[in-house]
Amino acid sequence: MEIIKTAIPGAVIIEPKVFYDARGYFFESFSQREFEKAVGSVHFVQDNESKSSGGVMRGLHFQRPPFTQAKLVRCVEGAVLDVCVDIRKGSPTYGRHVSVELTAENHRQFFVPRGCAHGFAVLSPTAIFQYKCDNYYAPQADGGISILDASLGIDWRIDPAAALLSEKDTRHPLLADFDSPFVYE
Repeated sequence: MEIIKTAIPGAVIIEPKVFYDARGYFFESFSQREFEKAVGSVHFVQDNESKSSGGVMRGLHFQRPPFTQAKLVRCVEGAVLDVCVDIRKGSPTYGRHVSVELTAENHRQFFVPRGCAHGFAVLSPTAIFQYKCDNYYAPQADGGISILDASLGIDWRIDPAAALLSEKDTRHPLLADFDSPFVYE
């Protein structure tokens, strides 16, 4: 696997080595040993999957301490623009984002570290999205910043005004109005 560092400390893109032949393809989608060598020690405890229609935007989500989560995400059907926003106080990249296109064809994965908000926009007619989390879902710790916050400068590659959002995602505060519980270490 190839690890591609991004502008946000700890956020990395993972490109697996894919083996193609007449039957199709094969790749290791996850190896704890290889992941720890490349990224560090992370113990994943929960896998999630969502299916979304084209034009859906989800995010920008996180869980507050002590239920903070790191995520390893990938798109197994269709295509998404996946985004990580650094919301760790004291981080040299606070308020900045990194985006990566994840598709069923490129097999890329994106590691979103703790203290970052995460979201995605569906670029294809449908998308199936999977993510590994290093902490269990805790509804009382659920949080987010507005996926529509223009100050973040995210080019979602779809029209946010026409996007399909959950009611919850329309109520998150702008980054400027957000008091982050995360501290960069």
